[in-house]
Amino acid sequence: MAITYTWKITGLKTKDVTDSKKSAVVQTYWEKRGFDENGNEGMFAGATPFTVDPTDDSGPFIPFDQLTEADVLAWIQSVVVDGYEEHVNLKIQEQIDEKVKPVVDTQMPWAASANTEG
Repeated sequence: MAITYTWKITGLKTKDVTDSKKSAVVQTYWEKRGFDENGNEGMFAGATPFTVDPTDDSGPFIPFDQLTEADVLAWIQSVVVDGYEEHVNLKIQEQIDEKVKPVVDTQMPWAASANTEG
């Protein structure tokens, strides 16, 4: 069963690090959703923090008002994919499996006969 995944940013936190690094993203909130071929869905919500070294000028700093969702998703995915994406996908798969073959409350087989006896 093939799963199709989508990612979405649901929130950001920022802080001013230096005069040239204002509104640096230090916390992200996101969702990864998976859909099977029948439209059954599972979702994992995550939070990924980031630190900004005020002395590190080795790469470009993107001003907050110039950030795109693709930029931030790339940062998150670089952490998740290398760290714990297998866990995320497993949790999504478990939710889809639960929809395909749900666990249901069932009356105990002896409960009905107990009610009819004396």
